[in-house]
Amino acid sequence: MYDWANSVYSLTITTAIFPIYFAAVTKKAAIGVNSDNQYIVDFLGFQMPNSVLYSYSLSIAFLAIALINPLLSGIADYSGNKKSFMKFFAFMGAASCSMLFFFSNGNSTLWIGVFFFMLATIGYAGSLVFYNAYLPEIATPDQYDKVSAKGFSMGYIGSVLLLVVNIVMIQLLPNENGEAARLSFLTVGIWWFVFATYTFLNLPSTTTVLKEKDGENYLAKGYKEITKVFKEIISEKRIRNFLIAFFFYSMSFQTIMYLASVFGAIELKIEENGLILTVLIIQLVAIAGAFLFSITSRKYGNVITLLIALFLCLIICISAYFVATANQFYALAFLVGLIMGGIQSLSRSTYSKLLPETKDHASYFSFYELVDKIGTALGTAIYGFITILTGNMRNSIFALFIFFIIGILFLNTLRKMKSINKI
Repeated sequence: MYDWANSVYSLTITTAIFPIYFAAVTKKAAIGVNSDNQYIVDFLGFQMPNSVLYSYSLSIAFLAIALINPLLSGIADYSGNKKSFMKFFAFMGAASCSMLFFFSNGNSTLWIGVFFFMLATIGYAGSLVFYNAYLPEIATPDQYDKVSAKGFSMGYIGSVLLLVVNIVMIQLLPNENGEAARLSFLTVGIWWFVFATYTFLNLPSTTTVLKEKDGENYLAKGYKEITKVFKEIISEKRIRNFLIAFFFYSMSFQTIMYLASVFGAIELKIEENGLILTVLIIQLVAIAGAFLFSITSRKYGNVITLLIALFLCLIICISAYFVATANQFYALAFLVGLIMGGIQSLSRSTYSKLLPETKDHASYFSFYELVDKIGTALGTAIYGFITILTGNMRNSIFALFIFFIIGILFLNTLRKMKSINKI
């Protein structure tokens, strides 16, 4: 149910309505157009294309959470109370989404849009560390793939339901100045808060406490926990190689998911309704994709199934560089959706299977999320940098292609390990 609660952020805020709204508002607030027909905005004295401002906002938010979460997870493992940390980030994210209601046309509220978008992203990403860490505690290893896939599927279903409501609302209510769009951001905050509250009422309050509290402060204990887990990860070749592979392929895939709508709006000039249709295609297909990849993994194993998904990602990169029409973009969105559910759910469950017998679940998953978030921060930053450098968003796809190749190479080393056969 927490997937059901927070996935409305990833769909409405980062994928569907907010990126389109952000592009429209920053277009009106632009101080000029550069030689590549990109709209230039002035944000806190810095002048840059609006697409770059969006990608850099994501980069900074993910970098911030990557820096603070390992320490917080160490404290959570030591204190045995993951739920308090998860609750803090969830409610912060929900409140920040609600505050986006005040992001209106004009340059005067641009800081509201950027600041609370970043804060919502931190809340979303921060809560996932502790949420994912519950998987080994509430399910047995043979259930990891199925439970993980079900979680993502519930998220896709819930987020699509709210998106449909918001689309209807945007069509029926006045939206000349973005009123209905801004109201949809408020509904995301309320939805997230309500269903997260249901989750917290049912989720175990306290998990296993690692050690007796001996008077040393939580900050020092948290640092010791993440240091210990980091050494264990470095010494365990299976986990180390998987995280390296995950870093590169997640960097590329997350960048594709977060910036697909911006690419469609700015590079292909696809209308708002077409972009929302794209998002719906991705989400609906992802529901089936999560279960399809779960079934495939039972027959061929997680590693082989992930390799198949990554080879399909290479096809997506090649196709994205040459895509020129809305219909081609929709077809590509179908393939992205099919893979999206499988990559996300299988990555989480595969990592769970690789973990040793441990009670440091939050600390171990903090490194999983650390790798993911640093990758996303770098991926979106590289995307923005190459766009500035070359003046063409398509050229950034070359970097994503290379990262997928590196991910495949490292993931393939796991396939050759005898101890990995059961996975």
